[in-house]
Amino acid sequence: MLENPDQLDEVTLNYTPPISVKKDTITYKVDAFTSGEERKLREVLKKLPGVEVDREGNVKVQGKKVTKVLVEDKTFFTGNSKLAVNNIPADAVDKVEVLDNYSEVAMLKGLEDSDDMAMNIKLKADKKKFVFGDVEAGGGIKKRYVIHPNLFYYSPKTNVNFIGDLNNIGIKSFTFRDYLEFEGGISKLLRDASGYFSLIKDDFAQYLNNQDFRENTNQFGALNIRQSISNSTDVSGYIIASNSKTQTETNTLNSYQNISTPFLEERMVTNSLDNFFTIGKITLEYNPSYEEDLTYNTFLKTTNSANNGLINTVSPNQDNRIQTISDIISFNLKQNISYSRKLSKDHTATLEASYNFQNDTPITEWLTNRQILQGLIPLEDDTMFNILQIKRSKSHDINVVVKDYWVLNNFNHLYTSFGVNASFNSFYNLDGQQLSNGSFNNFNTANFGNDFRYRFFNTFLGLEYKFQIGIATFKPMLYYQFYNWHTKQFDEQYSNDKGLLLPKFTAKVEFNNSEKLNFKYNLNARFPAINQLANNFILSNFNSVFRGNQQLENQLYHTASLSYYKFSLFRQFNLNLNTTFNKRLETIKTTTELNGIESFNTTVMFDQPEHNCNVSGTISKKVNKIRYRLGSDFSYNDFYQLLNDDTQLNISKSVSGTFGIETHFKNYPNLEINYTKNLNRYNANNTINTFENDRFEAILEYDFLKNFIFKADYQFDNYQNKSLNIKNRFDVANASLFYQKEDNPWGFEVSATNIFDIKFKQQNSFNSFIVSDTRTFVLPRIVMFKLSYKL
Repeated sequence: MLENPDQLDEVTLNYTPPISVKKDTITYKVDAFTSGEERKLREVLKKLPGVEVDREGNVKVQGKKVTKVLVEDKTFFTGNSKLAVNNIPADAVDKVEVLDNYSEVAMLKGLEDSDDMAMNIKLKADKKKFVFGDVEAGGGIKKRYVIHPNLFYYSPKTNVNFIGDLNNIGIKSFTFRDYLEFEGGISKLLRDASGYFSLIKDDFAQYLNNQDFRENTNQFGALNIRQSISNSTDVSGYIIASNSKTQTETNTLNSYQNISTPFLEERMVTNSLDNFFTIGKITLEYNPSYEEDLTYNTFLKTTNSANNGLINTVSPNQDNRIQTISDIISFNLKQNISYSRKLSKDHTATLEASYNFQNDTPITEWLTNRQILQGLIPLEDDTMFNILQIKRSKSHDINVVVKDYWVLNNFNHLYTSFGVNASFNSFYNLDGQQLSNGSFNNFNTANFGNDFRYRFFNTFLGLEYKFQIGIATFKPMLYYQFYNWHTKQFDEQYSNDKGLLLPKFTAKVEFNNSEKLNFKYNLNARFPAINQLANNFILSNFNSVFRGNQQLENQLYHTASLSYYKFSLFRQFNLNLNTTFNKRLETIKTTTELNGIESFNTTVMFDQPEHNCNVSGTISKKVNKIRYRLGSDFSYNDFYQLLNDDTQLNISKSVSGTFGIETHFKNYPNLEINYTKNLNRYNANNTINTFENDRFEAILEYDFLKNFIFKADYQFDNYQNKSLNIKNRFDVANASLFYQKEDNPWGFEVSATNIFDIKFKQQNSFNSFIVSDTRTFVLPRIVMFKLSYKL
């Protein structure tokens, strides 16, 4: 037999499946789902089965929100998904790992119950030890501009990331939601183990909550550095700085209800805001072995915000024009330490400790030529009424929690925790009138002005028993909380203490890796903030005065939730059902005495039960190249209002439904279409207010001629306030065309936002006695030409 020279002795197939699932980890090989023309990580993620990305950059996998983003197993900045999704170049990504029930401490996996989901971005080999990223710059008519550099360097020991953004086209790199997520990272143990205690409301946060504006200029920079000192020690840090100038305008029609003579108020508000903040954090991580883990971090935040506003209000009782000038300076320091150690085969211990210092100094002026709040503030006659308010608040908070995890056997665990929380707070306010002759009319003669001290201590002991029966895991918990607090206002002092037993319970039924049922129950205690306790008068706004109540105690409420999800990566099927229920047993209620648009408010303990319920669900299925999605949400809320010595039960209901279709073609245009119907009904004092909104959305993306990418999105809203017979329709459209030749670092883009040049958006809201219909004015049409260079 002759040898055939063309015959192969052996064939080796090197094949990596595009998706692999191992327990709590899903790994995507992104090249199997992408065309190579994607620009940012968000465009990669949107093509992965079971992954959703919204417009802001929040990510969900199988219906669950991603709470932390890692790059090469290291936290990217603070783990916020928005910075990663909107800035990491698509061509740097090799794999995406999704880690459910994520724990930062490996030895606590399986011990602590984590609801966190992490996403770990694995880079391509040629992106390691090299600088990569891109720089974008553009200009438009009416002096519009954007400059947006993203630079990244990754090596086994050193990581450096820089993100910059300068623009006046309304792109906000840092929003109110980001601000909340960047609050310094108190550990899960400190959050969950103790009773809840809320601090004074952060005055700065309100300045970040504007999403629509007439003009907006942003200067944003973020730098993240991580250095491995040794195999067991890492040092990392980030600094984020932002300066924004914003002009906003709203026109609101307020319907005052639940009073003997209902009336309407027209209110026009313009604001010119200047916000600056710097956030920095340094972290030391020491992990010498699987059995020991130490993390220490220091967090700093400084803020300075100024606002110049104008309020025009017209109502049957008042026609006024008020100028508002405010300035807020804030400083925050947090230090956290976390230590975990495996003491033996059966015992693991953790220590969590934190210190938090907060100092806020807001100053506000109201200027008007007509008297306001007559009978509530002691104004003296003057040609111009200049009302001044100075506030100072400080807080020192210390928290320590020790927890022991005892593994009795594979199916039974016993956890014990002990903790102490101590808070020392002070609150001061001065309200008065600056007279034109140079003298000052101090309102303290009318019981205005607080110099309030508040000491709060919470000691607790917790016991948790975790056991498994078949596919079900149960964990009943019981916490004994002992609270002691002391208040002082001038020479008046008040002390009290209380002990509470707060039960908790969780149950999880895991049918398989892709089908789970979860139940949670808590009995919660929430204590008042210092400004709710300060019992002298204080100006809240140009039309309201507030007085706290030194006798307030804790709120008490039940919370229960049930969730079910089922998914199949191979069948491209996803089902999520969620329901939550809250029953408030004892609450801190605001009582209001209303006179026209002016009000006096104070707080009292209220023991009538109030309820809130929410039911939501989504189901999606991909058939061939088309994904179909159906979602629905229903919420019910009943609550009491205390208005003008009258107690009334209010009920609000809302229901919404969404149907969507999304295509997933590689070589053809991709289209996403969504239709949403919203119905809202508010019943107060036998007066029913009904709102409806129909929304249609269409998003188109088309990669053509190899080098071109066309994107367009369109949104149409049909809004109706049936009670006031207000109807409004508006539609928003944006489009862009991007060109980049393969293997060429230069890219070119033409974009247009608000193509139809709409002037405002419309929405409704309500509280205990006001139903509001608001028009918020937005940026005009903007056309830009941009250049980008890929490193």
